[in-house]
Amino acid sequence: MTRTALVIGGSRGIGHATALLLAQQGHRVAITYRDAAPSSSLMSVRCDVNDPETVETAFAAVETELGPAEMVVMNAGLTRDQLLVRMAEEDFASVVDTNLTGAFRIAKRATLPMLKARWGRLIFISSAVALRGEKGQANYAASKAGLVGFARSLTRELGSRNITANVVAPGYTETDMTASLTDAQREHMRSQIPLGRAAQPEEVAAAVAFLASDQAGYISGAVLPVDGGAGMGH
Repeated sequence: MTRTALVIGGSRGIGHATALLLAQQGHRVAITYRDAAPSSSLMSVRCDVNDPETVETAFAAVETELGPAEMVVMNAGLTRDQLLVRMAEEDFASVVDTNLTGAFRIAKRATLPMLKARWGRLIFISSAVALRGEKGQANYAASKAGLVGFARSLTRELGSRNITANVVAPGYTETDMTASLTDAQREHMRSQIPLGRAAQPEEVAAAVAFLASDQAGYISGAVLPVDGGAGMGH
């Protein structure tokens, strides 16, 4: 069945790969961006998850053009890495506000039409770091771990309306965000992965698309790792 999908933070990396895959599957797809409009064949709308007004405007634009968003992927994210003793409170607060409170703003708006339709898919892009931690990423890990409790609470609230809420936890993935790493950092990260390589954005997108599908209708409150086995046991 063709549905309407909205990928928050879909202008590049995992978000864009997910949007393209959903479009290839025949869905009506829109993506959001925060700053510069991307060069994409998909519908693009500006949305800053820290600004409730732009969240409302983005959803309204998609509803007008494509219909109510039935599948919503929350991929917007921010990192401000620093060791705890050097981390400014603003660095902690801004990451949590974007990655976790932003997800709350998106989910609250997204569920309104889903409740009326009695069908919906909420998918939150977390991180393997949320489950195992990482030096210098206390803010990022906390924000991404919070998505797990958030999705599981939504599962209990919304499950009776046939709305699922799931989390995808990618590991080291080849994206613009990781492109700035040094060769030594890349090698260290690869050494921690049983499969011995980074993920491609399309591999993470495949997991997201599955959770968005009708076939995944009995999966909710789950955390799906896409990390090459790096987080086993977490």
